[in-house]
Amino acid sequence: MHALRAALKSDTDVTLDIAALQMAAIETPGLDPARYLTALDRMAAELASRFSNKPDGARFVRTLNTYLFDELNFSGNEAAYYDPRNSCLDQVLDRRIGIPITLSVVCIEIARRLERPVSGVGLPGHFVVRYDDGKYAAYIDPFHRGALLSEGDCLRMAHEITGEEAEASALAPVGTRYILVRMLNNLRSSYFRSKQYEKVATVMDLLVEAFPVNGEYYKARGVARLNLRKFAAAKSDLETYLKHQPDAEDRKEITEQLEAIHRWLGRLN
Repeated sequence: MHALRAALKSDTDVTLDIAALQMAAIETPGLDPARYLTALDRMAAELASRFSNKPDGARFVRTLNTYLFDELNFSGNEAAYYDPRNSCLDQVLDRRIGIPITLSVVCIEIARRLERPVSGVGLPGHFVVRYDDGKYAAYIDPFHRGALLSEGDCLRMAHEITGEEAEASALAPVGTRYILVRMLNNLRSSYFRSKQYEKVATVMDLLVEAFPVNGEYYKARGVARLNLRKFAAAKSDLETYLKHQPDAEDRKEITEQLEAIHRWLGRLN
């Protein structure tokens, strides 16, 4: 996971596709990224073959949408949204279903190969992409089969999903590190839901390494380790959580948990 770790430390030489595929190896150990990098290359080449010359932005977006969502039938997985496979780029490319952010990664990476300006937009509760070449601009919603959105549409959708008013700053493009962190947090949520605590711990190792003073990440890893009965490691994480967040609302509960762990470890000695 060298490339993923480097990207999480803001190494701009690492491309989003390879980092996302290394992340997917958490779900599929031994995953070979080469097959999927080649698949993205082929998709970009097929899209490029549709143009006899460089198209304007509107035509590029229309053709991209037709190819991905009408011909290849990429779509959002509303029936099993929290399936961890939806957060894994290899699975999204194989199954052609996913959640907003991984479907957006497919769009971003095809566009990058064709030197077209497509960037991610991390709305509260949703994720879309923006095409903007200075002459033509549009927000594209890959989860809803490439629906074209205005700024107002994006902010209204975020409000409908979260129940809170979204700030205009939510429309700003985000970079590779942001996307990878959000993907990791989605995986964390999916693995907690399915009680796959070993994989939760692996995800949290990456997040703790990238954000060594984020108390919440230590807490999440501590909970995973507690479920894995790795009591000494869990104790260390929960203590670090309280160190970074001394005024945490759940300090009393965490302290009681630490006392219980201490008693348990005492019995083992």
